[in-house]
Amino acid sequence: MNRLAECEVLDGLVEAVRLGKSQALVVCGEPGVGKTALLEYLVGRASACRVIRIAGVQSEMELAFAGLHQLCAPLLGRDEALPGPQREALRTAFGLGAGPAPDRFLVGLAALGLLAEEGRERALVCVVDDAQWLDRTSTQALAFVARRLVAESVGLVFAARGSEQVPDLVGVTQLKVAGLPHTEARALLGSVLRGRLDERVLDRVVAETRVRVVK
Repeated sequence: MNRLAECEVLDGLVEAVRLGKSQALVVCGEPGVGKTALLEYLVGRASACRVIRIAGVQSEMELAFAGLHQLCAPLLGRDEALPGPQREALRTAFGLGAGPAPDRFLVGLAALGLLAEEGRERALVCVVDDAQWLDRTSTQALAFVARRLVAESVGLVFAARGSEQVPDLVGVTQLKVAGLPHTEARALLGSVLRGRLDERVLDRVVAETRVRVVK
């Protein structure tokens, strides 16, 4: 993978989480630049941690708390450790209890509490791909969590097309992923093609498509 600087950042995040520190990060860049490949690298490096991986779904953007439900569903067995108002708010948000629309502050606190409870038992890394397609209520709740993580052994990593696509994540540390330099892109393209191509053809393909992939 020709992303040494980016991989070092992700390695540092995993190491911090394993040492009991929490980290939040937004990996942002244009479509095809290699964000998902970096998330795959992160998941591989976090093998000693529990990993929960979700992705925003464009067709669910109008469904309140749909994305947050994806993330928290595997942890709902820990909700008894939450204060009553937080537990009830989260259960209502997920349709597990009756009542009026829940207080979003309480939902955010509940999500933070669930992640922290899991982190106390085993370091936790949460990976959210295509964050620009999360429903707004989930984005707000997860941004709330990201800004309040301190020492819970939790890593929360988003991938999004750009910070302007997910304004609620402004203020969370960003890792901006740009396209590969021409020389690296050319070498990468050559490595995945069978047979030899004329040097001028390789240069033209790179120039015209602005290759943005990670090997």
